[in-house]
Amino acid sequence: MRVALNAQLLSTGPGYRAAGISRVIYELLAHLPDIPGPWRYSVFAPSSLDNRRLLRSPRLQAHLTRLPMDRAAIRVAWEQLVLPLECARQGVDLLHALGFVSPFAWSGPTVVTLYDLSFLRFPHLFNRTNRHYLGRFSPPSLRRAVRVIAISEHSRRDVIELCGVPPERVTTIHLAADARFRPAAPEAVAAFRRRRNVPDRFILYLGTLEPRKNVVTLIRAYARLREAGQTEHLLVLAGGKGWHYEPIFRLVRELGLAEHVLFPGFVPAEEQALWYTAADVFAFPSLYEGFGLPLLEAMACGAAVVASNSSSLPEVVGDAGVLVEPTDVSALADAIGALLDDPGRRAELGQAGLARARSFSWRRMAEATVNVYDEVLQAR
Repeated sequence: MRVALNAQLLSTGPGYRAAGISRVIYELLAHLPDIPGPWRYSVFAPSSLDNRRLLRSPRLQAHLTRLPMDRAAIRVAWEQLVLPLECARQGVDLLHALGFVSPFAWSGPTVVTLYDLSFLRFPHLFNRTNRHYLGRFSPPSLRRAVRVIAISEHSRRDVIELCGVPPERVTTIHLAADARFRPAAPEAVAAFRRRRNVPDRFILYLGTLEPRKNVVTLIRAYARLREAGQTEHLLVLAGGKGWHYEPIFRLVRELGLAEHVLFPGFVPAEEQALWYTAADVFAFPSLYEGFGLPLLEAMACGAAVVASNSSSLPEVVGDAGVLVEPTDVSALADAIGALLDDPGRRAELGQAGLARARSFSWRRMAEATVNVYDEVLQAR
């Protein structure tokens, strides 16, 4: 039996495209070959040395394209026109669309992975092209799918409510933090601080710089802490630039925080655990997340976390962090300030986060995905 996976959003280069959805696709493809079953996989992905290495298992038949799939118009045209022809030519039994949308010309069974519906909940936070494409193509793709995989219970409820997908066709499969996210050794952290000129004491945000992440509220909360004389910590806003990121940099300048806020840019995979381990507090006040992978990765590194109580984040944090209203500047400042003043509480939350992160597993995610394939086959 053959499953085709549309993995054209897989990216291993520097920049925000290598985070989020790309990380989920990578981990699924890395673990699928180890899950027993009759399935063989045709994987459609961009051509790169890293992707060729990832797809070298005999169970993964790689179809790599040199087209510039980072250009949305080309990717959408390929997805809608070429992919259904390739699936038909290869005699595919099931198509798994790993990025919200499936080709309308494909009449075979389809599974669609849904990450979030932020483009429906917060359309004003998206650029026009993304908002139009996702808002127009995702809901009908999700309704046509024989099964939708949602990465959190919150996303599952959203797709049922906002897109009218029957509850019995939506399966929740949680994500995980992979093994490289663990507390770094003290000597490794010390060497990292020297090499990258990392401050001794800092509050960390790591994620894409875009409006949905609510970084401006974190900046305002940090400004309040400094104005009250409650902290000398620096604020590190790490991550690649997404869209509409200019207000973040402008606010830092307007509040006179340029000397106290650091922007290290996109953080390569090999440095992420070092940043999480070195930070005193990890703050993630996002307005809306399908899952909130950076939050779980920080917890897996033993960081004390403060996050918003919105969307899926309480589902990820459980009792292992502090949750606040995402737009309440005072509450966010108070939560961060309280942790900075209480090393014992930070250590307690760090240990709770480690235990919480261990309850999530990429292998279990891949196993649950294969179970969905099996159920679709049996139902047909």
